[in-house]
Amino acid sequence: MMTLYSMPSSGNSYKVRLLLALQGRAYQCIDVEYDTEALAKAHESGALPFGKAPTLHLGDDRVLGESNAILFWLGEGSDFIPQDAFARAQMLSWMFWEQNQHEGVIAVRAALLHYAHRKPEATPQRLADLLERGNALLQVMEDALKGRNWLVGDAISLADICLYAYTHTAESRGGFDLSPFPALGAWLDRIAALDGYVGLDG
Repeated sequence: MMTLYSMPSSGNSYKVRLLLALQGRAYQCIDVEYDTEALAKAHESGALPFGKAPTLHLGDDRVLGESNAILFWLGEGSDFIPQDAFARAQMLSWMFWEQNQHEGVIAVRAALLHYAHRKPEATPQRLADLLERGNALLQVMEDALKGRNWLVGDAISLADICLYAYTHTAESRGGFDLSPFPALGAWLDRIAALDGYVGLDG
């Protein structure tokens, strides 16, 4: 059986748990939250080769790190990866954008507000800058979702899964106002209504 080392409060870990739930796949989950004995033990045992969660142990000698790489491996051969080559490339472009642009703003603002050890970094100027930049990124998603249900093609893909993780808590944890983004809000609702869906705390 696969074993997932997962940080419960992390969107990167959550996106993997969400895909596993939507696929109905069995796995063992080991929680390694910030500043816990479990995380220290995971580091000491070498269970986290990249030094962070999520990390997926495949049940043999193979270990896979980085959330979007894990998504891609889990999604291989499923409907979560488009068959068309260009659509697959579009999906990957959203996934690269999520890690390169979206996470570094949306997730960081939430982290500054949520984690005690990050609060000294949460200056009014930095929070304001992240809010402005984050709203611009949310607008990119809003524009892409106008008149369509999913980010790529006519069905949900890994692009939607990976971007949902930090976007769906942008308001509750990051202090963003999502009301100006109705297409984005409808997209969040569609994902939350999927069979097998689990929330961040699920």
